[in-house]
Amino acid sequence: MPNHHAGNERAKRRYFAFLMEAKRHSEETVDAAAMAIARFEAYTGFRDFKAFHIEQAMAFKKNFASRDTGSGKLSKATLHTTFSNLKRFFQWLSGEPGYRSKLTYSDAEYFNLSAKDTRIATARRPRSVPTLEQVQHVIASMSANSELERRDRAVVAFALITGARDGAIASAKLKHVDLAARSFFQDAREVRTKFSKSFTTFFFPVGEEVTLVLIDWITHLRRNRKWGNDDPLFPATKMTLGPTCQFEATGLEPKHWSNSDPIRRIFKSAFEAVDLPYFNPHSFRNLLVRLGEQRCRSPEDFKAWSQNLGHEQVLTTFTSYGHVDTRRQGHLVQALSGEGSSHANHELAETLARHLIQQGFVLSR
Repeated sequence: MPNHHAGNERAKRRYFAFLMEAKRHSEETVDAAAMAIARFEAYTGFRDFKAFHIEQAMAFKKNFASRDTGSGKLSKATLHTTFSNLKRFFQWLSGEPGYRSKLTYSDAEYFNLSAKDTRIATARRPRSVPTLEQVQHVIASMSANSELERRDRAVVAFALITGARDGAIASAKLKHVDLAARSFFQDAREVRTKFSKSFTTFFFPVGEEVTLVLIDWITHLRRNRKWGNDDPLFPATKMTLGPTCQFEATGLEPKHWSNSDPIRRIFKSAFEAVDLPYFNPHSFRNLLVRLGEQRCRSPEDFKAWSQNLGHEQVLTTFTSYGHVDTRRQGHLVQALSGEGSSHANHELAETLARHLIQQGFVLSR
């Protein structure tokens, strides 16, 4: 029973390079595409992609949608992601040398879900976002008796202060944080940022107690550890063989984490310790956007807040993160009945009009 096809492997390697280098997708996005293609290959018995026909796509959709995971059928979102990845792959493949005469661009359309299932899969659902008070409580409750515990507490505090993604947190160096300016320079040459974009984040106003946690940690590394600018801001855990012949955490070593998994484990343990549901590091970015919506008093304020999150366009903050939860939505709508909101409405309308014009829309009176 074959478990791969040499020609397919070469085509996939070129496609993954295309996604990474030309489309600038992240490793996670490429991994999702690779998984979708692997599932399709396994279903077809690793047949040559040149032998692809629309019946394969239709049969695979039916088979994959009927799979039982043990807790029920696969979600519409999983189906949509898998089929969309396959559609994009075969569309790309149809234009490649050696495949142009075998495949047509429109063949990939047979991977589409029904319009109804697509609406279900792509429906916007409320995100699980912690409140500022919850995160402050988590940080205040975290132990700081050992060096490892102090690091873990500083990781959570830093994520709240900067809104940095977990990849950036794992790769940051001491030199990237300027305590005097209260800023974090996300230098894409060394820090793993989205789309390899460099930008400066100034500490968000989330409480002086939280900021002091970070200051205490950096002071410890520089004064007590005597670490320099190029050492990691959050060093990896040092593992040594203990008396029971098992590896044990015995301290820190001056090297970066290889990935973001340890950061997510820190978050999970911190929230569980105070009987709160787990919120991942990225949820803090949503928290900060909601905080900005409440505190920013002008379009310029919100633009600065948006740039602090690394967004070049303020509409990215509005459309990708700026969802107002249902309770807050009702409160705001009811409050807009007063006359005092007219000036704010006018200013907001002008701002949105300006951005629409910049995007190429023509506004008529």
